[in-house]
Amino acid sequence: MPSQRPQPEPLPGTGHTTSTAERGSFCLAVCTCGWTGPARRSRDLARKDAVRHPAG
Repeated sequence: MPSQRPQPEPLPGTGHTTSTAERGSFCLAVCTCGWTGPARRSRDLARKDAVRHPAG
C-alpha cells in the first residue's frame, strides 16, 4: 500500500492558505484545506490557480 502524506488541517478562523509546490518539471497550487490545482509547466499559471481558489 503506498504511503500517504498527511494533509495539513486548516486552523479555525484562518481560512485557506495557498502556496505552490514543485513536482518534477511541474508546478501546482496547494491549499491547507487539501485542495490541489492542476499540474502546470508554468509557475505563473499555478500561482493564478492559487489566487483563484475560493477562500472558504
